[in-house]
Amino acid sequence: MYLTREEEKMYSGEYGPAVEKSMEILVALGDIYGADGMVEIVSAQIAGVSYKTIGDAGLEYLEELAKEGAQVVVPSTLNPAGVDLDQGPELGFPPEFTKKQLLIVEAYRKMGISTTCTCTPYLVGNVPLLGSHVAWSESSAVCYANSVLGARTNREGGPGALSAAICGRTPNYGYHLDQGRVPNLMVEVETPLKGADYGALGYLVGKNVGNGVPYFRLLDKTQIKPQVNQLKALGAALASSGAVALYHMENITPEYVEALKHVNALDKLTVTREDLNNTREKLSTSQKPDLVCLGCPHSSLEEIKEVANELEGKQLANQLWICTSISIKAAADRMGYTQTIENAGGHVVCDTCMVVAPIEDMGFKVIGVNSAKAANYVPSMCGLDVVFDEWENLIAIKKPDQK
Repeated sequence: MYLTREEEKMYSGEYGPAVEKSMEILVALGDIYGADGMVEIVSAQIAGVSYKTIGDAGLEYLEELAKEGAQVVVPSTLNPAGVDLDQGPELGFPPEFTKKQLLIVEAYRKMGISTTCTCTPYLVGNVPLLGSHVAWSESSAVCYANSVLGARTNREGGPGALSAAICGRTPNYGYHLDQGRVPNLMVEVETPLKGADYGALGYLVGKNVGNGVPYFRLLDKTQIKPQVNQLKALGAALASSGAVALYHMENITPEYVEALKHVNALDKLTVTREDLNNTREKLSTSQKPDLVCLGCPHSSLEEIKEVANELEGKQLANQLWICTSISIKAAADRMGYTQTIENAGGHVVCDTCMVVAPIEDMGFKVIGVNSAKAANYVPSMCGLDVVFDEWENLIAIKKPDQK
């Protein structure tokens, strides 16, 4: 790899052990993937936050970096943690787990990283511009950044993204290059999409394309143009059932015109209503949830508003978590949505989600989700059964005479 004089100084330890260690990681990654050099980045999104996934070894590594004086040099945000950092005890998170989780977040804070703990950084101010280079690591966020924003990032591991944030650089390969952004599968969707269909579509296509780049064409003329919430659900599912980091959608995503030049030679996958219905059925392993978890990826303010409007003046018959960032919750608090949801018996939960939280240790058996990503991960990562459906069907409302 070619390194500039400034990068050579980082690599040789002139800026201290934390920078040296971080640049060594980046150079090793670049060598593995055949990068010709580095590119400067404008932001980072860092995974490896939940104590459930990184354990004591991860905590020790982060505390050592912080002790060595590591500081990020670009705006950087964290992936979800394993607990709600403010409401942990009230929601029943295990005390010892919570204690370790807080230490992890504190180590990141000392390095100058925003502790907003969300998988939707693009909803809370981390919004890179078209064509800019970033180092993001959460799979759904990576897919959104590449596809919807047109920024450029590989699927970084937690240590790689953290190293990039400390050095302000990342190896120049993969999705940073024009040739890495060319589609290799045409997906023609014959049926109109709404709600959880986007997750089912992403799950189905991810299984087929693996780590490729799908190009979507929505054929139904009645199709309502997908917006942020639908596109984030699609990308999250693509990234979980496959390893998709970039997709193009005709007349929607910013790079589709360039991608369109390549589609005539591609293999084609046609998706019907029957295909989506079959996929939705396969994603459920049970029928009646005792906890409904929405917000994978983290809920937007508009999604919280929809649930609050549905719950106005009602009482829930099952438990409900709506997972989001502290920033979105603050807006929901001000708008009165949080109070409405709490009055109905639900909770707006910050900083975490059903996948990286220790919900298997909190007495729950069946989780209801409207996210195909969560439906894919909850059985394997938490060992619990899951019900995948529209959120309106998952929420159970008490009858007037029901206690």
